[in-house]
Amino acid sequence: METTTAPLNVRIGNEKLIRVKDAASAKLRSLLEKQGRAEGALRVAIIGGGCSGLQYKMDLVDGPANRDIMVESNAVRVVIDPKSALFVSGSELDFSEDLQKGGFKVTNPNAVAHCSCGESFSA
Repeated sequence: METTTAPLNVRIGNEKLIRVKDAASAKLRSLLEKQGRAEGALRVAIIGGGCSGLQYKMDLVDGPANRDIMVESNAVRVVIDPKSALFVSGSELDFSEDLQKGGFKVTNPNAVAHCSCGESFSA
């Protein structure tokens, strides 16, 4: 008995949702290749928590899930669930090698307050 899976319901977004800067693109491509996921993507989600109420959660994934919005920017793919997309619209993703505050950073025009650690925000 064959099992068939329904095609994913994935929307294609554009850089108006999120734009990946050069440093973030290079780091993402490197991480995805190291994990053997050259066709993978970065999942960006907004979850409750942090000292300002909301925080970013990022994971490397094989590809989009059902109902995701997928954005191709600067030669990498970013997937975002519809609820998180409401909070990240217009954002930029960058990467820094800084020892203290290094890593992936989201510049989000929707954030009205940030905490001092830079890891959470409120909208």
